[in-house]
Amino acid sequence: MDLSDTSLYLNRELSWLRFNQRVLQEARTSENPLLERVKFLGIVANNLDEFFEVRVAGLLQQVEAGISDYGPDGLLPEEQISAIAKEAHRMVDEQYACWNDELLPALRDADVHIRTISTLSDREKSFLDDYCHAELYPVLTPLTISPAHPLPRLINKALCIALLLKNREGETLLGVVQVPRLLPRLIRLPREEDSQRIDFVFLADIVQAHIPELFRGYQILDTAAFRITRNSDLYLDEEEADDLLLAIEDELQNRRKGDTVRLEIEADASKALVKRLQSTYSLKNNQVYQVNGPVNLNRLMGLYSATPRPDLKYSPYHPPDQTYEEIDTLFDQIRQKDILLHHPYDAFTPVVQFVNSAATDPDVLAIKQTLYRTSEDSPVIDALIRAAEAGKEVTVVVELKARFDEASNIRWARRLQDAGVCVVYGVVGLKTHCKLSLLVRRETNNGLRRYAHIGTGNYNPSTARLYTDLGLFTAREDITNDVAEIFNLLTTQSAHPQVSKFLIAPSTMLDSILKKIDREIHHARKGRTARIVAKMNSLQDPKVIRALYRASQNGVQIDLIVRGICCLRAGVPGISDNIRVRSIIGRFLEHSRIYYFENDGNPDVYIGSADWMPRNLRRRVETLCPIEDPDLIDRIKSELLSACFADNVKSRELLPDGTDRHIAPAPNAPAFCMHDMLMNLSLGEPVDIPDFFAQTPPSIESTAAT
Repeated sequence: MDLSDTSLYLNRELSWLRFNQRVLQEARTSENPLLERVKFLGIVANNLDEFFEVRVAGLLQQVEAGISDYGPDGLLPEEQISAIAKEAHRMVDEQYACWNDELLPALRDADVHIRTISTLSDREKSFLDDYCHAELYPVLTPLTISPAHPLPRLINKALCIALLLKNREGETLLGVVQVPRLLPRLIRLPREEDSQRIDFVFLADIVQAHIPELFRGYQILDTAAFRITRNSDLYLDEEEADDLLLAIEDELQNRRKGDTVRLEIEADASKALVKRLQSTYSLKNNQVYQVNGPVNLNRLMGLYSATPRPDLKYSPYHPPDQTYEEIDTLFDQIRQKDILLHHPYDAFTPVVQFVNSAATDPDVLAIKQTLYRTSEDSPVIDALIRAAEAGKEVTVVVELKARFDEASNIRWARRLQDAGVCVVYGVVGLKTHCKLSLLVRRETNNGLRRYAHIGTGNYNPSTARLYTDLGLFTAREDITNDVAEIFNLLTTQSAHPQVSKFLIAPSTMLDSILKKIDREIHHARKGRTARIVAKMNSLQDPKVIRALYRASQNGVQIDLIVRGICCLRAGVPGISDNIRVRSIIGRFLEHSRIYYFENDGNPDVYIGSADWMPRNLRRRVETLCPIEDPDLIDRIKSELLSACFADNVKSRELLPDGTDRHIAPAPNAPAFCMHDMLMNLSLGEPVDIPDFFAQTPPSIESTAAT
């Protein structure tokens, strides 16, 4: 069969929706703590927001521009939009069924109540009246829309109240009130001190209840909460921009004014009100989502943080403290042997100490650092600023185009520049996505020596507690020379990096990966051990998928852990019989990328920030760093990867038709939750992780033919 046949490829967007469905399954899993389920439901809503802002918006642009190209799966943009709308509407209905039928009753049983205005006592209404006059009214702006007063551009994703009004002349007008973003989305009602009961009211419900006071003199025909989602992609020609920072800042203003791609509105809104808004924003029927509950379930994230009920959340987890009392101790250990950190099971503090040494260690002369996303109170940023103020040579590559973090990165770039840091923005036309830090240190016996940290995730202490990522400390000259060469690539715009160990995108990474897959095919044909094990966020690149299909046809055993998008069909007879794909969704976000090629018993192992997607392999500066220490390779195999494949609680197997099923424990076998087991292991508890690499690869049940 032609391996370019469109039937062998799953659609990227539909695969992403199936990933979000797996997140929704966690919200519906009763074994999860209740408020964690609420949080998962909020994550699903937030994920859908970004999906519409970028992916759906891009497809709509293609249709408007008359672009009729189709991808590897053979679907045209119009066909994708139609398929997405069908699946997204189904998913939204399931979200609200989860909220109304499962989570709300469970919250009530736990004595956490989301109240409607009609159920409030006079005392509670009086409290809200006082709150309105003290906090809410001063920041509300009611608007009536008429030919003389057209509807202003509403902020993207702002929650609003729409009204149909009749004036004294009998005209029907549209009214709008934006729910203030600066106020909490949930207002907690007061209770007696000894009461365990917790009651909340949505801020939007309070605004809606006080509409008559805002529109005096009008007859109110109908009201409904609504929200519009706009195209939020960034349009920028870097080569034409004299100042990239200012150009992106201007473009962020335009993002707020993008075309509308979705309307969410309460299900009981009148047809007249829906049609008025639909016409105002020129939306088709399948772009309108009428929801049976609170518009914007993302608001539920506030319920998680505002509810002081630790019994309804995951038990707190704190990895063992790995702070080095003397920074020399850290450098001594790195010189002796590469150090591999697995976050969040290993603390992020050594990484912060490593960067902080540029400011505190007089022997450190220079530091070079990439920044893609980081926290608002970042100790990494503070350390870089203090290092520059102390007279050290500090160079920071800031990726201004990190989607939805552009404004934050602009603030950091300005602050760093003001402190005397040399700030650069990477290579024109390419996002800088690699995660690197390089220190130059003067040592008594060794002269100048370089130390490097290579990560799979961002230099963000906050997400390091929530994402599973890897970080490698090394002082090996061949690796640190490569890291220095990559920084030169970023600061000089060179197109020809000279590295000996790293794989670099967009120059060498794709070809190197394809060659390593071909080498496994060669070993399999010779009857040698041939195996590929890879862990990533997304698998989409057609060339890589075709190479994996060829490897499977030649007997290479392939096991993939793909959290999100997977356009490869596993288990197709004669095509991918030897490929198994699983996805793990649980307490932590699986974010590390690991690539293992057996190479007849002499394995090649790489870690980095690159997925097997066209954007990572062709349109970003990415790196994959080799892991060559036998002890670290053994840890990656026996602990990280084997734990993934032992999981029978949070793992799903991807089936040939693109759907998935839970991997359940075998009869009489114990449950094994990877996240729980690795937390226990980090705390010194005995954990038995079956050695996946010693097992015979299981067969795949082919549930669909291509």
